[in-house]
Amino acid sequence: MRARGSRAILGFSVVAAVLAGCGPLDVQDAGVEHLAKSASPKAGGSGRGASPLENTDGTRPGLAPITGAKEKAKARDLIEKVATKKRGTKDGYSRDKFGSAWSDSVDDIPFGRNGCDTRNDLLRRDGQKLQYREGSTCILISMTLDDPYTGKTIDWRKEKAAEVQIDHVMPLSYDWQMGASRWSDVKRKQIANDPLNLLPVNGSMNASKSDSGPANWLPPVIEIRCSYAVRFAQVALKYELPVTLEDKTIMLEQCA
Repeated sequence: MRARGSRAILGFSVVAAVLAGCGPLDVQDAGVEHLAKSASPKAGGSGRGASPLENTDGTRPGLAPITGAKEKAKARDLIEKVATKKRGTKDGYSRDKFGSAWSDSVDDIPFGRNGCDTRNDLLRRDGQKLQYREGSTCILISMTLDDPYTGKTIDWRKEKAAEVQIDHVMPLSYDWQMGASRWSDVKRKQIANDPLNLLPVNGSMNASKSDSGPANWLPPVIEIRCSYAVRFAQVALKYELPVTLEDKTIMLEQCA
């Protein structure tokens, strides 16, 4: 297998390291050739996920696979529009620079100022069998989630909230290094709460990704990797952010 294909399954190895209490593994130590020959998870659940090519504002749930030559050609055309540059410094970065977590007081993005915080907006968007706290039309206490990254259905309860985390598809630290350090506070709050950039997913999978770009982390479910690459590109284009050349190369390969 080519090196790039090997790097694309790094997520498997990092998850194993996280669950074992270890630190991130180096690519050379990850056993990628063995993993590449192993059975990969399949896209599962109810199939509610929307194709990112049809869900350009992020208001519809999940990530459906992009299939067919014409759709993949559209995906590659979109990814080709993304500019490239090297990552800048992480100096000065903190999560607080992007506003308080899951703030509803954000203008000019879907779901902003609707009376419900961003996290619950996203759980409501992607979840099924929703149950709300008594007297609330916002705060969810249970649901089921078709996790796009693992292909599994999660029966979520608020008592174990961390089982589902909200992933920034284009991580905030990555944004910072690619130009968001020079943005206004308003714009940073927008990308942090924009549903286009947000997916509820398995918590340990989100932790394993950290601030990785596509060259170092891709979802284990192979069928949605092109969709993931497209969503990464959509966020980059909307906010006029570049990606690294290595990331763009891997993104294009997912839709080949």
